[in-house]
Amino acid sequence: MLRERAHDAREAMEAEYARRREDLGVRIERGRLVFDQRIRKRQREARQKFSEYVAAIRPMNVVTAPVIYSVIIAFVTLDLFVTLYMWICFPVYGIPRVRRRDHIVVDRHMLPYLNWVQKFNCVYCSYGNGVLAYAREVAARTEAYWCPIKHARRWEGAHEYYHDFMDYGDTCDFVERWAESRNRITEGRDAMRPIVVGRRKD
Repeated sequence: MLRERAHDAREAMEAEYARRREDLGVRIERGRLVFDQRIRKRQREARQKFSEYVAAIRPMNVVTAPVIYSVIIAFVTLDLFVTLYMWICFPVYGIPRVRRRDHIVVDRHMLPYLNWVQKFNCVYCSYGNGVLAYAREVAARTEAYWCPIKHARRWEGAHEYYHDFMDYGDTCDFVERWAESRNRITEGRDAMRPIVVGRRKD
């Protein structure tokens, strides 16, 4: 199944990521990635001089910066409203809550080879993309509960639950399969497990 292949691909990526961390001299202490002192020293030496960094900034980057950073208003608002929605509604539907910390990860600012501007930008990008990933997961679980039907045309934005949705226009065992989709979400099963759908009535 597509989900099984996607799961295998993610496992392979995680294994490759772990191997590359070892090659970079990274170890895990209390759930945090830590570099050896020798590696940290080498990273600090690799830091670009701030004067060189500023000199390389294009004028248009400075002009557009306020527009980029103004989107923080949308990110914070989305974060707040999605969290409120989930905490209020998910218990009513019986849908397991999404762990926010699994999606909003802010840690790149701790890298010694980044200057303070780069660290600030990394925090901003991490938060923004994390909020979008968090909101997407909340929305995906909601869709799997309320409307598990595929679109008529190919959709590039498919989330991990989408492949188990019912085909567009397929009425076979419609009510039963809709109930199955809700059960998969409310029972909190691993999203990567194979799904057994209703038997076709030809």
